[in-house]
Amino acid sequence: MTRLIAALVSAVFLFGTLAAPAFSQARTLTPDEEFALQEISAHNTAIRTMAGRFEQIDSQGGRIEGTFWLKRPNNVRFRYGPPSREEIISQGSGFYVIDRQSRTQYAYPQENVPLRQFLGDTVSLINSSLSDVVMSESHVSVMIADDSPIGTVQVSLIFDRQTNDLVQWSLIEPSGVETTFSIYDTQKGVDIPDQYFRIDPTYRSVNAPN
Repeated sequence: MTRLIAALVSAVFLFGTLAAPAFSQARTLTPDEEFALQEISAHNTAIRTMAGRFEQIDSQGGRIEGTFWLKRPNNVRFRYGPPSREEIISQGSGFYVIDRQSRTQYAYPQENVPLRQFLGDTVSLINSSLSDVVMSESHVSVMIADDSPIGTVQVSLIFDRQTNDLVQWSLIEPSGVETTFSIYDTQKGVDIPDQYFRIDPTYRSVNAPN
């Protein structure tokens, strides 16, 4: 779990057979690709709150499920199901990894977290660090190269072409290790109080693992 958190910081969200290898430099988008990314960006910007379930699959085939809540801008919470006691919470100033059993928390700066562009007030995939776009009849795959505490991470976002919803994402670490997330049973426009992203002030701060 710690390895995944270092890459996400492990969390958001959420792959991968449609993703192509990243280019060393961004290429020029075709008119169809540019239109698709504009539609996807506008659709997801309009989603101000969302909640649902997620499944995480690591390179060894290990699976773990959990629940997530998203509230724009910059608020997200991932709660892993048993046996994990970890949660990941963002309040816009950083990503905090919470251990409910040890009652500890540690943080990563917001600017060092892959997928932060998707959590902001406005989603603009065209203005992100795009390296490739792959379109099929059913899905649009967007590859983004992003910096993280462990180096450059390749983030592959998969969107349903009919609904423009985010359905999966993959995180590929500099070592080649890949972690895949899928989201399902999502509900949009749900009421999520700001208090839901509060971190218990009695939790002890510890250093992030290397």
